[in-house]
Amino acid sequence: MASLKELKGRINSVKSTQKITKAKKMVAAAKLRRAQMAAEAARPYAERLSGVMASLAGKVSGDSAPRLLRGTGSDKRHLLVVVNTDKGLCGGLNANIVKAAKIKARALIAEGKEVRFYLVGKKGRAPIKRDYAERIEKWFDTSEVRQPGFEEAEAIADDLIARFEQGEFDVAHLVYPIFKSALAQDPTVDQLIPVPSPEGDTGTAGDAVVEYEPGEEEILEELLPRYVKTQLFASLLEREASEQGASMTAMDNATRNAGDLISKLTIQYNRSRQAAITTELIEIIAGAEAL
Repeated sequence: MASLKELKGRINSVKSTQKITKAKKMVAAAKLRRAQMAAEAARPYAERLSGVMASLAGKVSGDSAPRLLRGTGSDKRHLLVVVNTDKGLCGGLNANIVKAAKIKARALIAEGKEVRFYLVGKKGRAPIKRDYAERIEKWFDTSEVRQPGFEEAEAIADDLIARFEQGEFDVAHLVYPIFKSALAQDPTVDQLIPVPSPEGDTGTAGDAVVEYEPGEEEILEELLPRYVKTQLFASLLEREASEQGASMTAMDNATRNAGDLISKLTIQYNRSRQAAITTELIEIIAGAEAL
C-alpha cells in the first residue's frame, strides 16, 4: 500500500494535470468557433464550383477533355493524400484518419494496384510509416505556419498536379476528416485526381442552352486546377475544425477523469490516514494499560 506522502504527491500531480487539461479545453473551445465558421463558409463555394464543373464536364468528352478530367487512361498507380493534424491531444481523430487510409490502401493493394502515400501533417507519419514505410512518397509539413490557408493548399495542389503531369500516378485520393460537431469528425476518402465528373445538379435551369465564351475546354483548363486547390483548401479547413473539436472533447474527458481519480485517491488517502491514526491510538492505549 502506498504511503500517505506518496498518495498526497499523486493527488497534487493529478491536480496539476487537471489544470492543464482544463486550460487546453478552454483554448480549444475558443478556437473551435472560428475554425468551424471558416469550414462551413467554404462549403457553399465548393458545392457551387462542383455544379459549374458538372455543367462544363457534361459538354466535353474524349481527347478534347483536359488531362485532369480524362485521366491517364489507366488506374494502376494510386496516390493517397492523407491529411492529418500537426498537433496531438485530440483524441482518436488522427487514428481514425490513418485507419481510413490504411483500409483504402489494403483494398487497392488487394486489387493489384500500386499504392503510394502523400502525407500532409505530422501526426499521421509514424503509424503509416510502421506499415508502409517504403510506400511514402512525400511529407508535406504544415506545422511551420500558424494557420494553414490557401497558400499551403495551392502549394500542395501544384505539386500534385505536376506529379500527375509527369506520370508519377494515375489516380489520387484525398483522405481527410469532415467536421460534424465537437463529438463527431468523420474521416472520408474522395477521388481528387483525375477530377471526377460531379453528379446531380448541373447548375443550369431545365434544358436551357448555355453558350460559354471562351469554349468549355479553355474554361476547364483554368477551372480544374482551381477545383483541386479548393478541395485541398476545404480539407485543411475541415481538419482545423475537426482538430479543435476533438481536442476540446478529449480535454473535457481528461479533466473529468482527473476529477474522478482525485476523488478515488482522496478517499484512499483519508482511509490510510484514519488507519494510521487508529493504529497510533491503539498503541497508546496498549502502552497505558501495560503501565
